[in-house]
Amino acid sequence: MSELLDRINHQRPAVIQSCVGLIENEVSSKRGMMSIPLKAGYKVLKGVKPGFVGHCVDFLLDDFCQAMEPYFQTWSAQDPATRGGLDRQLSGNQEQVSEALLGVTDVRAQRSTNRALKSLYSKLRPKAKEHVKAALPGVGRTLEPYVRNPATS
Repeated sequence: MSELLDRINHQRPAVIQSCVGLIENEVSSKRGMMSIPLKAGYKVLKGVKPGFVGHCVDFLLDDFCQAMEPYFQTWSAQDPATRGGLDRQLSGNQEQVSEALLGVTDVRAQRSTNRALKSLYSKLRPKAKEHVKAALPGVGRTLEPYVRNPATS
């Protein structure tokens, strides 16, 4: 198990709720014509069943932690007094981190037997990288309180 996942698992339900809040904020903050497919897709996802977004976060969380582990390790190894936030670490490696996270969802979508979700994913995927990159600071700020070294909290 990754160190990142180990720290998250101690507070997993709270982390999942925080991530759902981040997703809600990211989707609602999108503006313009390009936001319409994203917002429509998110509405469909939320409509599958109550709590489905949280279920999806829980389902993907282990693999997302594995994907972010190298960046977390680099951040965690730095002096807490000078390293800055996890948001800076993720944003500073936005190309690699976004590709790693999308690699997780690409594999999951490919393996899915739910045709409606596969179709939705294939429609949203072309613009996904720009959305993930834009969300990375929020991902870092959302996760940091849960993963900070207990000795430095």
